[in-house]
Amino acid sequence: MKVNLPNIQFCPACGGELALIDTEGRDRPVCTDCGHIVYINPIPAIALVVIDEQRRVLLVLRSVEPKKGDWCLPGGFLEWGEHPKEGGARELFEETGVTAGEMELVGAYDSVTGTCRHVLVLAYRVKDWSGEEIAGDDADAVAWYSLDDMPKLAFDNHELALKDAFDQIEKNM
Repeated sequence: MKVNLPNIQFCPACGGELALIDTEGRDRPVCTDCGHIVYINPIPAIALVVIDEQRRVLLVLRSVEPKKGDWCLPGGFLEWGEHPKEGGARELFEETGVTAGEMELVGAYDSVTGTCRHVLVLAYRVKDWSGEEIAGDDADAVAWYSLDDMPKLAFDNHELALKDAFDQIEKNM
């Protein structure tokens, strides 16, 4: 995977200028004044796969960029200090009005947006839930889709997570 480092110019420790220096086997931003190494890590995010008894999948219509107007799995970014399952439950409720019960990890997926946004997406299958579906935060609409009439999803990693979730269900039958 090729992703560029974001353009960070100043040291968060002392405010000095940063330079890309080969450190620990790769180019990293290093402060030219204090020597502080700035580690650039992927941004953690969550995607939720909710499948009902009729094998329909709960999707949200994005109301924000990127991919505004496209369908995707409910989800979003983790907050500081938040466990992935907590973040998943929060995102599911914020976007769909649905309260998550038991969740099972489906997998971890890379996502690169543009040239320098690297996101690590953890996908969970929501095994049980309650509440009525209603579009909320970051969603213009929420709807159930069968695999036969499902739109192309906004993100390739959501397509992979959905496939892996159905494979996981088949394996456990």
